[in-house]
Amino acid sequence: MNKGRLEAFSDGVIAIIITIMVLEIKVPEGESLTTLKPLIPKFISYVLSFTYVGIYWNNHHHLMHAVKKVSGGMLWANLNFLFWLSLFPVAAGWMGENHFALYPVIMYGIVLFLAAVSYTLLVIVIKRTEGKDSLIVHAIGNDAKGKISLLFYLTGVGLSFINPWFGVLMYTLVACIWFIPDKRIEHAMRQQELLDAK
Repeated sequence: MNKGRLEAFSDGVIAIIITIMVLEIKVPEGESLTTLKPLIPKFISYVLSFTYVGIYWNNHHHLMHAVKKVSGGMLWANLNFLFWLSLFPVAAGWMGENHFALYPVIMYGIVLFLAAVSYTLLVIVIKRTEGKDSLIVHAIGNDAKGKISLLFYLTGVGLSFINPWFGVLMYTLVACIWFIPDKRIEHAMRQQELLDAK
């Protein structure tokens, strides 16, 4: 299978996820600024979730750019990843609708955690498909940033039992860690191009 089809399908699903998330924010009834106040929690939830989807889209794009061959395992791992991303609109909507209450914040953290686990599994499958001497294995290394993110999600879920805003703070911290695009794959590809040119 051509990796272009995998990328196009993934991009389409991600675009639909963003569309569904924004549709959760209903147009306010009334023309005064006070009618916007009930939308603030939903908007905050949307911005955080949009940021996450954007981060995943960016990293997925770089990951797929470096892939040389697509396997059946990779297709299933990618579908698993997209499944967890597709739950973002539900989790974000529930959290925003209920003004960051305990169980919606915990559920949001669990969805974030499982999306990160599924992305990690996708990377593992790609590494195995590409081989131990591949550019992706060299570029990603031990993925300390990914492991720290998983720990922070679980910490956020735990801290939410003390105060849900602590959980939201941890989820926001992970988004901040990843907000600057991951350059590992780009850097490794540039190095490979320089070696090939010699």
